[in-house]
Amino acid sequence: MEYINTEFFIRLLLALILGFALGLEREITNKYAGLRTHILVCMGACVFTLLSIYGFPTFADGDNVIINQATGVRDTARIAAQIVTGIGFIGAGTVLRNGPIIMGLTTAATLWIAASIGMACGTGLYDIAIISTVLSVAVLTLIRIFERQFLPTSAKHAKRFKVTVYCNEEDTKKIYEYLTSKVDEMRDFSVKKLIENPDKCKLSSAFEICNKKTIDDIYKNLNELTKPDAVSLQELND
Repeated sequence: MEYINTEFFIRLLLALILGFALGLEREITNKYAGLRTHILVCMGACVFTLLSIYGFPTFADGDNVIINQATGVRDTARIAAQIVTGIGFIGAGTVLRNGPIIMGLTTAATLWIAASIGMACGTGLYDIAIISTVLSVAVLTLIRIFERQFLPTSAKHAKRFKVTVYCNEEDTKKIYEYLTSKVDEMRDFSVKKLIENPDKCKLSSAFEICNKKTIDDIYKNLNELTKPDAVSLQELND
């Protein structure tokens, strides 16, 4: 029975811990890719890197240079290099488009950095892995606070919302006029008749706004404006 390589175990364990640290921030902020995804991406990158370096038969030639038995060429990056490309497929799955609004770019970037941290663990570059994790978590948390405190008028500070209203068909014009009077930029607006009740409509709109009080006013006034069947306001997070 082969013994367990302690060094490999430490590298995998560190990849798990650092992936947990990145995923925890995404989990707390309720993003699509959270703890498990970041842990598995970080550990997976670490495993592939270990396999790339140690997992294939090599031998020493006369000058004690380690080369591959099959090809005669030493290339420890041949598998690890594919991690950079492969992580793009997972990252793309977290990017969602809702009309003109795109969400999930930051989460895709955290998966990308998680893969790089896993690769650093796999090669034994612990200092790079740990420092990268600390800086990444700092960027995700502290920069958000900075944007909210010091950039109140920036587009990054604006909250993206989607409003859905179920109402009578004749009330849609009143709702549209009200929303355009309250919202600076209406990114999307659609009205669809309900199949089960043609006299009723589903009205959807997406917009950005900074003032939380305005959001509260919109929700309250929509409920009072036309007496709709239902009103919902959803915040669209990155």
